[in-house]
Amino acid sequence: MYSDNKEILVLGLGNILMQDEGVGVRAVEALECRYILPETVTLMDGGTTGTELLEPMRNVKQLLVADAINTGDPNGTLVRIADEQVPAFFQTKLSNHQLGLSDLLALLMLTDEQPDHVTIVGLVPHSLENQLGLTPEAEQGVEDMVEQLLVELKRLGVEPIKREKPLLGHWQHQADLEQMKCA
Repeated sequence: MYSDNKEILVLGLGNILMQDEGVGVRAVEALECRYILPETVTLMDGGTTGTELLEPMRNVKQLLVADAINTGDPNGTLVRIADEQVPAFFQTKLSNHQLGLSDLLALLMLTDEQPDHVTIVGLVPHSLENQLGLTPEAEQGVEDMVEQLLVELKRLGVEPIKREKPLLGHWQHQADLEQMKCA
């Protein structure tokens, strides 16, 4: 999914094996399944990887991150953190992956290869149980995250084209299979 494109990187973070913790990965997957995006946009499932994300993030102009985020707000709250707010983001642990993301951004800053702009679209999770698939509330949250990602992309001048027939994403398919096993 990753290319050498350095314009816009949309990165989904999270552990899909911990229920709503995977909401960022699922939001980026849903975006890819529903919309055709220009070559200037790279979508990436960052999962829970750490330093492997360093190269894709290096010198990217716009970094959009989707992730589960712990802000103390009610479960299901959609959170947007951007540019000048991001340094404050480093002061408080908001995401289970924040350490990895903040470390990567700090490393890139030390080498002057940080993204020009960083926007984090987060959702406060409802449940972090060891289970594949999102809670119904987080499924709705994915919709909100996709809408916010579309807003962010349009702000950057990107005009996503809605697919006539949405694709079925890998993680959505796996979650559907898990639901059938449990039913």
